[in-house]
Amino acid sequence: MNRGGWIDRSAMGLSGLCLVHCLAGSLLLAVLSATGGLMWSHEVHMVGLLVAMPLAAVGLWRGVRRHGRWLVAALGGMGLGFMAGALFAAHGATSEIFYTVLGVSLLGAAHLLNLRWSA
Repeated sequence: MNRGGWIDRSAMGLSGLCLVHCLAGSLLLAVLSATGGLMWSHEVHMVGLLVAMPLAAVGLWRGVRRHGRWLVAALGGMGLGFMAGALFAAHGATSEIFYTVLGVSLLGAAHLLNLRWSA
């Protein structure tokens, strides 16, 4: 087992949590709109991105150094880009949801490939 695998697994877990958050948030937005809780605020996306960026950078870079396949860095970078772009959309808008789900899916796929190719 590779020593850096925990980084990719952690990043994949974070991507999965983000995906669940976005999908659940979209489905429950109408019901929970009156709560205004922290979990459904726009700031949670900024915090998630601030956590995801260094985790992705370290994990994917270590994998590229090991297996030499830059596809993981390209997919991960695109994923982070879509996630960052979603911050500029209106909170709860279809575009925010689309770009966030697309971003975390690409980033999760990058970490999955990185994990497989690093084994």
